Amino acid sequence: MPTPEFVLTLRERIGHDPLWLPGVTAVVFNEEHEVLLGRRADDGRWTLITGMLDPGEEPGPGALREVEEETGVRAELVHLIHVGAHGPVTFPNGDVCSFLNLAFSCRYVSGAARVNDDESTDVGWYALAALPDLSERHRMLIALAQSSNGIPVFEGQGAG
Repeated sequence: MPTPEFVLTLRERIGHDPLWLPGVTAVVFNEEHEVLLGRRADDGRWTLITGMLDPGEEPGPGALREVEEETGVRAELVHLIHVGAHGPVTFPNGDVCSFLNLAFSCRYVSGAARVNDDESTDVGWYALAALPDLSERHRMLIALAQSSNGIPVFEGQGAG
């Protein structure tokens, strides 16, 4: 799903000025302890599955909605692993946002990982020892999700 309608309405009034928005991140593991990642269409970076909450939306269900909308994968919540501020982020169109982000560890339930909307150009499962280039924040969230699920952290994990 592209930029939510409520954000577009705000942007009509404030232009590219900074917005403070609620966001979610899902760290989804399958049975092989691989993590679900997507390559963003706007900047080409590999990331965990992220998104903005709709007005009044609960964070946990919002994270699961984002996973299914972006990847076609159905998941279930395991743990809330992190709450923190992220940003400011300047998007390619010039919009500036900061996020109060709630990150969840999730477990794969069903579905084949695929590009399921226009926010990603690629989606897939990645072994923890062979992660593509990810931000330090996303690497930290993966490590938090691993430890909350008892998944071993391998030395040299994710060099790339």
